[in-house]
Amino acid sequence: MRRCLNPLFILPLSFSLMLLSLQVAAQEPREPVERQSPDASAQNPQEKPADKKESSNAPLAPAEKRRSRTTQAAEAARRMARQDLVRLRDWESGWLTGVYVEKEQPLLPLTHAARRQIYLRQTLTTPGAYTKRMFAAGIDQARGVPSQWDDDLGGYAKRFASREGQFITSNSLAAMGNATLHYEPRYDQCRCSGFWPRTRHALLRNFVTYNRTEQEMRPQWALYGGAFGGGLISTAWKPHPRNAFAEGGRAMLGQAGYGALLNFFTEFTRDINRKLGAKVK
Repeated sequence: MRRCLNPLFILPLSFSLMLLSLQVAAQEPREPVERQSPDASAQNPQEKPADKKESSNAPLAPAEKRRSRTTQAAEAARRMARQDLVRLRDWESGWLTGVYVEKEQPLLPLTHAARRQIYLRQTLTTPGAYTKRMFAAGIDQARGVPSQWDDDLGGYAKRFASREGQFITSNSLAAMGNATLHYEPRYDQCRCSGFWPRTRHALLRNFVTYNRTEQEMRPQWALYGGAFGGGLISTAWKPHPRNAFAEGGRAMLGQAGYGALLNFFTEFTRDINRKLGAKVK
């Protein structure tokens, strides 16, 4: 326990304690005889100054305890704040990046139940499934796309609903395709080191993935097929005239750019957290 002593008492108290320790050590063999002697206190004149110093410090004990408790409480609050910060940043990076395999984790084949859970988390049950579409709808609002929709709150609601509907359609088609082909739907962090090797891995994994062996690479047929299908189906609710194949092609190009950016963020999410000050275990 940390105590705050008055500096005026440190030197005399230390000197008195040192003398008392030396005297007790020197008289230790005769301790039983001295305890029976009534003049023991008179033979040890140093004991009285020591007692005086100790008694003079007695009124400080409650204040010292209060200061110590305040210090401990402040330190505990700081530790809790740091832990909350790490948890918050981990939560933020989790819903932004989605489900991924960390570099220390083994890459194992997924069961049907695991695929279903990943699909729900990436599509419906996490904040990121909606927040990223809100951001994309904001960009559409700023660009005025589609031009037939107003620039007010009602127009933003239509753009958000359109983005969300296209996203759910694309994810559903991609999940079904990956399950049929037994392809890996998750991003796996690079087992390598260095900025450029990790960046190359992140960009490459946007176009290829593992098959059921979790070792052999295959093109991302399901991912881009789902993106094309989502863009094509979105013409059902977007203002006409719309070219379905053109919308599907634009959705595939969007997946190429957005997917590469998301993989890059997922690859370096720990490094970004460290730069922001979070100590991630």
